[in-house]
Amino acid sequence: MSMGMLPTDLVIDLSIRYGFKVLGAIIILAGGLLVARWIGNIVHSWIGHQQIEPPIRILIVRLVRMAVVLLTLVVVIDNLGVQITPFLAGIGVAGVGIGLALQGVLSNVVAGLTIIFTKPYRVGQYIELAGEQGEVTMIDIFSTTLVHPDLSKVVIPNRKIVGEILHNFGTMRQLNLKVGVAYGTDLNHTLAIVRQVLENSAYVLKEPTPIVGIGLLDDSAIVISIRPWVKVNEYDAAQLELYQGIVERFQAGRVAIPFPQREVRLVSEP
Repeated sequence: MSMGMLPTDLVIDLSIRYGFKVLGAIIILAGGLLVARWIGNIVHSWIGHQQIEPPIRILIVRLVRMAVVLLTLVVVIDNLGVQITPFLAGIGVAGVGIGLALQGVLSNVVAGLTIIFTKPYRVGQYIELAGEQGEVTMIDIFSTTLVHPDLSKVVIPNRKIVGEILHNFGTMRQLNLKVGVAYGTDLNHTLAIVRQVLENSAYVLKEPTPIVGIGLLDDSAIVISIRPWVKVNEYDAAQLELYQGIVERFQAGRVAIPFPQREVRLVSEP
C-alpha cells in the first residue's frame, strides 16, 4: 500500500484483507455460543436422570458451557491471526491476580464443593452450626441458607461451615416436654392420658415411638418427661398443641398439677 492511497482505497484494502477474517470470527463465535447452549442442554437433560445434588448439576452444566465458549474464543483469536501463546500467558497472569483478589470467594467455592460432595447435610434437614440453627433451604456454591422457626433467613458463607462442629437433626426433631403432677396421683392413669394425647396428635410421628416416663422427683411434684418426635417445620406448633391438650385432659381427668408450697412453723420462745 503506497503513501498516496486514498481513504476509500484504504478502506477497501482493509476490508479485503481483514473483512473475511472478522466475518469468519463472528460466525465462529456465534456458532460456538449456540453449540455451548446445545451441549449444555444435553448435559442438563442427562444429569437430570442421575442421582446428583442440584448444585452439582448446575455447576457441571456451567463448566461444560464455559469450556465450549473458551475453546471457541481460542479458535476465533487464532482465526484473526493473533498469537495464542502470549494471549494464554496473559490470561494466566491475570488469573493469578484475580485469584489473589478473590481468595474469600474461592475459599467459599471450594468449601461449597466439599459440602456438596461429602453431604454432611441436605435441603430439608434441620442443622445447628456456627452459633446458628434452622432448616436448610438452599445449598449454593458460595453459601448455605437456613430458615429459623420465625421464618427469618440466615445465610452462612460455606467457608464458615467446613471444619466446624455440625449438629444435624435430620428431618425430624424430638420435643422435650415436662409437666408436674401431685405425689398422690395415680401414675398409671396419668401416663395413659399423656400417651393418648400423643396418639391423637397429628403432629407426633408414630416412628420412633414417643418416650413417656417419670423424669424427676421434685420437691412438690412428680415430673413427667414427654419426648415425642415431630417434623422439623412443625416443632413449635406441636409443642403448643401438646401442652394445651395435656392440660385440658388433666383437668378433665382431675389430675392435679401442683404448685410450689412451703411449710412455715412458728416456734414461740419459752
